[in-house]
Amino acid sequence: MLLFSDTLIDQLVVHKVGSKYNEENIRFSKERLKLGEDIKDLLVKYFLTPFKSNEYFNFHHESDLNLNEVFHYSSKIFDDPESLFDQSVNLAKHLYENSTHPNINGGEFYTVYFQDLLFKNEPVDAIGLFKSETRETFLKVFPNENGFSIESEQGIDIKKLDKGCLILNIEKENGFVVATVDKTNKGEDARYWIDDFLKVKQREDEYYHTENVMKMYKDFVVKEMPTEYQLAKADQVDMINKSKKFFKETDNFQLEDFTEKVIEDKDLIESFNNYKKVYESENEIQISNEFEVSDSAVKKQFRVMKSVIKLDKNFHIYVHGNREYITKGFDEKTGMQYYQVFFKEEK
Repeated sequence: MLLFSDTLIDQLVVHKVGSKYNEENIRFSKERLKLGEDIKDLLVKYFLTPFKSNEYFNFHHESDLNLNEVFHYSSKIFDDPESLFDQSVNLAKHLYENSTHPNINGGEFYTVYFQDLLFKNEPVDAIGLFKSETRETFLKVFPNENGFSIESEQGIDIKKLDKGCLILNIEKENGFVVATVDKTNKGEDARYWIDDFLKVKQREDEYYHTENVMKMYKDFVVKEMPTEYQLAKADQVDMINKSKKFFKETDNFQLEDFTEKVIEDKDLIESFNNYKKVYESENEIQISNEFEVSDSAVKKQFRVMKSVIKLDKNFHIYVHGNREYITKGFDEKTGMQYYQVFFKEEK
């Protein structure tokens, strides 16, 4: 987890990076910005407040990590912080070369050197790369001799960072520890910030393993088991609920413990272990059999692991309790299926 209570801005450079697709240019600054303490405090909040996730990444390259441009320029800055201005120019050029899609807007590009971020309670320096693309309309009210006048002005909302990246000066051999934010573009055409400019892959830590094993288990229950075992929807939901209970109560994941407590049936356990091998191969990942559970990854997956049975367009049944309180049947008069739900009181 990142903490910023004592974080300071040591250096900051801003350039204007246009859209290459629209044949806009880059406007380079001539020097680093000189900032007052009040503005520095505002900028720390603007730049760092959006970084709330515990999902981290590493720079990567298919053949040689040093060929990753952002990793290369960041390494030079960490080796010599006084080179930040020169490397910010290189970073701005690299961003411009990857701004080729028609949906990419130009904007201010900030390169920042931070001191004293806390990562897992250890102080670390970091480089921040940020881009502001959107403009908000602000009203300014002025007193005059007749009362007041109102004017509008375009500016940047300091509560809405568009794109950001924090590069922590640790684990250089693995491509540094990197955190990312992208609030403006969600489609595949907008992956340029993550995939083209930064070129990062997810860091293989407790968040990574927790997220992947929960995704794999959900796919196994929802996609694999209904075809292999003709598993009813109510049973699928029950198995999802068992896994959610397990992750909520467990600090350290062990695969054997998980399968015994959640899946239980020996044939199903064998099927799950075989499915794990197929899932890893198809998704080109390696899921550890033992790791510390990430609470933030669990919370994120809980939002997509819905304990719900969808019935035509009329009803949804949300199942949070015991499986034996819901049964399924077939009504011969109407030719329709039904669920029977038992409860003690209506709330």
